[in-house]
Amino acid sequence: MPLALTQTQVDDYNRDGFLAPVRVMSEAQAALVRETVEAAERDHPEALEARGRNNPHLVFPFLDEIAHDSFLLDCVEDLIGPEIRIWGTLFFIKEAHDPGFVTWHQDFTYNGLEPHEGTSAWIALTPSTLESGCMRMIPGTHTQGMFAHRDTFGEDNILTRGQTIDGLDEDAAVDLVLQPGEASFHHPRTVHASAPNKSSERRIGFTIQSYLPPNVQQVKGDGYVQYARGTDRSGPMKEVARPASTLEPRQLEIRSRINDLWAEQLYDGAKKQRDL
Repeated sequence: MPLALTQTQVDDYNRDGFLAPVRVMSEAQAALVRETVEAAERDHPEALEARGRNNPHLVFPFLDEIAHDSFLLDCVEDLIGPEIRIWGTLFFIKEAHDPGFVTWHQDFTYNGLEPHEGTSAWIALTPSTLESGCMRMIPGTHTQGMFAHRDTFGEDNILTRGQTIDGLDEDAAVDLVLQPGEASFHHPRTVHASAPNKSSERRIGFTIQSYLPPNVQQVKGDGYVQYARGTDRSGPMKEVARPASTLEPRQLEIRSRINDLWAEQLYDGAKKQRDL
């Protein structure tokens, strides 16, 4: 019996490679998290700009608590099993009338995590709609292996290398419309994208990318994880502590180290890099 999801939801995820919407917090809770995020942006802009949007849970306890939320972990356990590790978190923020977009891609293309298993949780802190550039998923692509990606380094492309997949049937795509406090879950091989934000409001998504089972390891050097649930500590991944207070120096140092490693791993083999 699933812990938090229905069997139908689990079956839908296994068939399609994604599941949405799933309410993981109330709209009032999501509004409070948004207020806290935007206060942190005002008070500590250097910690949440550019590369600072990678792994914010390592330096802000309120985000760490979300990533380790028991109901969220119950949902994840229903999808990947009881041994759960957190590889990282990201903010995907599109400002009002932001031209930034995301091309068709699979999450584990360049990051060195193998095998390609796990799930990502994308939590909406504001409405994520067709107008604001919600995620779009192509069902069943998680069963088709890894697709060939072409680097574009497009100016408004949010992805690290502007990577894209050519020749897809975009008519099959499903729009994942989310309200504040709702989440989507997707497999690391599920092909997805998102359009620019044409609305007059920010689109803020907090993503745990990804929750991993213990057989997933980093094959491009060092890898770091938090142990979220279970007892399996096997493998070479290094454990990262949870933050006790905001912007602790030791946590800032480890986040910087991990983000540098991420950049090295994501740009491995690329002809150029973006300036951050």
